[in-house]
Amino acid sequence: MEEPGRQIPPYEEEVNLLDYWRVIWKRKTLIIGLCFTSVLATLAFSLRSPKIYESTATILVPKEGGGGGLFGALAASGLVQQLPGISIPSLTPTRDVFISILKSRTMAQDVMEQFNLKERYRAQYLSDAISRLQGATNVSVSREGVISVMVEDTDPKLAADIANFYVTDLDRLLARFGTSEASRQRAFIAEQLTRAERDLRHAEEAMKRFQQRHKAINLDAQMKGEIGAIAELKGQIMASEVQLEVTRNFATETNPEVINLKKRIGEMKRQLAQMQYGKGWVLPSESKNPGEPRQEIHLPVVNVPAVGMEFARLTRDQKVQETLYTLLAQQLEQAKIAEARDMPTAQVLDRAAPAERKSKPKIRQNMMIAGAVSLFIGIFLAFFLEYVEGLKQRQRKA
Repeated sequence: MEEPGRQIPPYEEEVNLLDYWRVIWKRKTLIIGLCFTSVLATLAFSLRSPKIYESTATILVPKEGGGGGLFGALAASGLVQQLPGISIPSLTPTRDVFISILKSRTMAQDVMEQFNLKERYRAQYLSDAISRLQGATNVSVSREGVISVMVEDTDPKLAADIANFYVTDLDRLLARFGTSEASRQRAFIAEQLTRAERDLRHAEEAMKRFQQRHKAINLDAQMKGEIGAIAELKGQIMASEVQLEVTRNFATETNPEVINLKKRIGEMKRQLAQMQYGKGWVLPSESKNPGEPRQEIHLPVVNVPAVGMEFARLTRDQKVQETLYTLLAQQLEQAKIAEARDMPTAQVLDRAAPAERKSKPKIRQNMMIAGAVSLFIGIFLAFFLEYVEGLKQRQRKA
């Protein structure tokens, strides 16, 4: 028995590696049995597990302008991560939008409806089916910026179809949720164009009513015609008055020629007054019915200033609306082009194809992992049992 206070020599505290090996060799049956059982159980489980196939579709992200200035330099050098309290916007917004849409619940719901996955997954609730779909889908980005959509399923064709649908539906959702500056400009210009078209229609209707009311089709040409007709009629009146005076020199007032000249002069003066002050300009009829008068389209000279001003205003308004409508129509086409240019589109690099080989279960890998884990567990149990056995022996000796 050791004497009280006696110190144990250092060589007695050292543990020999050979002792470890002896413990392992002593418990080799436990370790080997545990490893064999684990590997065998893993093999049986892997063979009974359903075969999983995976299909991958890849997308190219459109090129974007890199960040400029100080923020761009900081982001490129990585110094921004070392500056506390400073954050910069993502330099790849389009890529982030693509990934967010691909991982969204809206996308998952579209996939569920397209392939009726709720029944296939035998899920009671839609949320459970969506969670399972998202668990079977992996969206990743390579260092080169290529987005990969990988889908796993027991049916290789279904897995490929789902992956391809992710890519196809991405374009539709991008157009649906597109909120670029070009889209907002296009919507604004389209609204203004609709308003300008309505105003132009009102201006045209106002001009039409003006022309119908004043019987004016081309005011400038009509004014020239009116002035010419008035001048000609005045000349005829003056000539007839001169002829009347000449006739009076040798004839009385009861002379038929004098009477006809007076009637003619009176009729011409009446027509001149009508041309100057309105109330219609009635001329002899040219129709087959001699009793039917003929009314010419004319504008009374007395109304020329007011009508001319109104005509000028209506013409100006119509011209303004026509010009505005033309400019807005051109701007709308330009906005549509800009919107199409700025709208990100998913460019498919590789479409998913049905896998020819299963991706899971990986039997050899599973067996190796099970063997390694069971080996460590077996060794741990061996030393644990050795410790318990030694503890019992010391208690018996005590």
